[in-house]
Amino acid sequence: MLSLSLAGCGFIPQDAPNAISVGGNATLRTAPTGPVPYVLVPINPDVMRATNGVTDQYGGSFAKLRGGNYKDVTIAVGDLVQVTVYEAQSGGLFIPKEASVRPGNFVDIPKQQVDQSGNITIPYAGSVKVAGLTARAVSDIIRERIKNRAIDPQVVVAVAEQRGNQISVLGEVNTPLRFPVDPGGIRVTGAVARAGGPKYPSYETKVTIKRGGQVLTESMSGLVRRPNDDVQLAPGDVVYLSREPRVFMTFGSTPSPGSIGGTNNRRFTFENDTMTLAEALAKSGGLDPARANLMAVYVFRFEPRRLLDSSGYDTTMFPGDVIPTIYWFDWSKPDGLFLADTFQVRDHDQIIVSESPETEILKFLNLTNSATNTAVNINALK
Repeated sequence: MLSLSLAGCGFIPQDAPNAISVGGNATLRTAPTGPVPYVLVPINPDVMRATNGVTDQYGGSFAKLRGGNYKDVTIAVGDLVQVTVYEAQSGGLFIPKEASVRPGNFVDIPKQQVDQSGNITIPYAGSVKVAGLTARAVSDIIRERIKNRAIDPQVVVAVAEQRGNQISVLGEVNTPLRFPVDPGGIRVTGAVARAGGPKYPSYETKVTIKRGGQVLTESMSGLVRRPNDDVQLAPGDVVYLSREPRVFMTFGSTPSPGSIGGTNNRRFTFENDTMTLAEALAKSGGLDPARANLMAVYVFRFEPRRLLDSSGYDTTMFPGDVIPTIYWFDWSKPDGLFLADTFQVRDHDQIIVSESPETEILKFLNLTNSATNTAVNINALK
């Protein structure tokens, strides 16, 4: 009681406000909420196959993108356009009668940049809307406008320099760049390769594509494993690579912090595309043999409702599309170890190793022994 009184009055040094100070100075204190509902799932081969199936599909999204499959690159605002007009013979609209004046039967109109309205200007054809059209379509429009004044004209339109139809590859690549889209198209992995490839391992690299109002992200390793996600890029796409290592956390009866891998051994990064529960616990030092309850190893995560529904669990009392789920492993039996070496860990999984009941009893006995020894020592001083 004296200790609590001194702590509340501020006589004992502390590096942060204690619970008494925080609770006593609150202007408004709300009632605590109820416990978060969750599903406890004892692991078995069927459940493990179902959850691993979701893990294998996790993050795939680029196949949803639409608009990347195109046959012809259209002219865009900012492009430099070259127009050449041919006439069947001299004496027409563009070719003078005097054959010695210039060679050939064509005239090159100076290159023009497509303005903000998407137009260029052609003599005797006026302002021509070209943005969004192919070079062949623009050729037909110009020819149609001058055919009554020129002698059997033919028009060739070419994009001298693409400045609007470009793809940007940015972020954690070796050579960020912008480049024009070829008529044959280019896929995501091809664009990343053109930018010199990712700086970091594929399992630590996330790829984000921005196309118009859509922004989708998935891992680089997943993109390579799923060919359907290696989609064709479209003009104007932005591809951004970022380094986002996946992590898992271990708590409970595992080796104390600092004993494995330095000063902190509760948060670990993946070292490959996949990691099993057995590998994760091995990386964090395994189970503490003096405290761990082999019959109670848990993995905490959020699972999609469809997974639990398909496994036969009643999820009607849970709101939302994701449900807090705890997978329960029994490491006291050999099959628990085999299942753990197949169960795939996901990003931000929490792995909990419970303490054995004997540990709680030992803690209590140590506390009572300490108090008894203290009383004995005090009596000895009298």
